[in-house]
Amino acid sequence: MFTGIVEAVGKVADTQPRGGDLRLVIEAGTLALAAVRLGDSIAVNGICLTVVEFDTQRFAADVSVETLAHTTAGSWQVGTRVNLEQALTPQHRLGGHIVSGHVDGVGEVLTRHGDARSERFRLRAPLALARYIASKGSITVDGTSLTVNAVDGAEFELNIVPHTLANTIIGGYRHGTRVNLEVDVIARYLERLLWGASEGHPGAPPIPTPTGG
Repeated sequence: MFTGIVEAVGKVADTQPRGGDLRLVIEAGTLALAAVRLGDSIAVNGICLTVVEFDTQRFAADVSVETLAHTTAGSWQVGTRVNLEQALTPQHRLGGHIVSGHVDGVGEVLTRHGDARSERFRLRAPLALARYIASKGSITVDGTSLTVNAVDGAEFELNIVPHTLANTIIGGYRHGTRVNLEVDVIARYLERLLWGASEGHPGAPPIPTPTGG
């Protein structure tokens, strides 16, 4: 479990193919690894990964075929910059929102323009995720907890303040940048509850997915 408050920006130091999947080595940047233990979770661009090796500056994690297929991790190369956050503990302030580290889909940056000292971004989400994105609701973009400013179908807008631009990888986003998205977990559970007990029976029809362009 995470908060979506990015603690450091690291970068991919090595990619090692392992029997069809991948082991990543991440340079941790300013992320303090002194208290890390084998098996701990670290969110890397919003993907919850398990630490399998580490030293004072780097950690390694295995990335499954499933994760490679449904996140941006499959396109990372040596030098790719990544947002990092260690798992939430009971002593942490919940400064963002509840983030699981389970990416729901990959979105795309459409536009970017200045707005005083902030930057406004317009992104497109996969169509199946559009129903979970609400104006003034929360969304996680590459592991960063953000507030949605406006929604238009599967497209949504974000206003990014200078601190976030300087301390996450969002400052480097351009048209066409692909990003990991995780929708608010509360929206998912609420949808399930609204469908009622019938949804739990074997053979029940799936919850409809929006259609159209």
